[in-house]
Amino acid sequence: MQDLTESFVELVKSASTDLSPDIEQALREACAAEDEGSAARAALETILENVRLARELGRPMCQDTGTPIFHVWYPEGGSQRALRAQIREAVRIATERAYLRPNAVEAISGKNSGDNTGTDFPSIHFDEWEQDYLKVGLMLKGGGSENCGRQYSVPSPEFPASRDIKGVRKAILDAAYQAQGLGCAPGILGVGVGGDRGSSMLKAKEQLFRPLGDNNPDPELDALEKQLHREINTLGVGPMGFGGKTTVMGVKIAQLHRVPASFFVSIAYMCWADRRKIMTVKDGEVEIKAP
Repeated sequence: MQDLTESFVELVKSASTDLSPDIEQALREACAAEDEGSAARAALETILENVRLARELGRPMCQDTGTPIFHVWYPEGGSQRALRAQIREAVRIATERAYLRPNAVEAISGKNSGDNTGTDFPSIHFDEWEQDYLKVGLMLKGGGSENCGRQYSVPSPEFPASRDIKGVRKAILDAAYQAQGLGCAPGILGVGVGGDRGSSMLKAKEQLFRPLGDNNPDPELDALEKQLHREINTLGVGPMGFGGKTTVMGVKIAQLHRVPASFFVSIAYMCWADRRKIMTVKDGEVEIKAP
């Protein structure tokens, strides 16, 4: 198998230091929409300057470089074991080169491993697919935004809700409101509906790889995404919780089959620094780009 360790290092660097164009454009539009002299506009101007400097200097755009979450789609005959070893080594090297902050600490003792590797750290998910090339998605999920994620078992003790699209809407609105400024708004919400507790949240995080301007193939969910995008931006939370017109830049929803006894709505909150990139390897050629 081709040694892709250095390519994985470049993937980490790209995700950490170079914000994807769709996110940067959404931040620019949000900035233009806020009132001159407002705290919201000042926050967004600072964010955009930070984005520029990170790209020019090749430095992380946020001091919390988060949990590296890899999604690997590999062709038949690929080795999960070899890919896992290369990814872990790449994360170690990327940490040494300061593209990542040493974030991996032992759960109970809090002892830092020093190199961003540990038990199931980084997080790596594998899927064998029918294509003849390798695709790897990387997301850097900051702790502040991760703390704002929520999971509801509907009907929920937090609010009355039915097990239908209306109940999904209520859960997402509640999660957006509860986050306030703690998730470094304006954010993006990835949502998984159905499944079990684990698969529902995994599906929610997968939605954060979607481009902001795409359309959901499910017409009902597409309409709900657009409706929630509008509604959440009327809550007045605004950039960094300072108030304003942009609380979220997008809402992305997917559903899974479930057992009749359970109805989970899982919300993965992503901060303004939606750091995600895709790497493909076709015929030995490596390409790293935004989703």
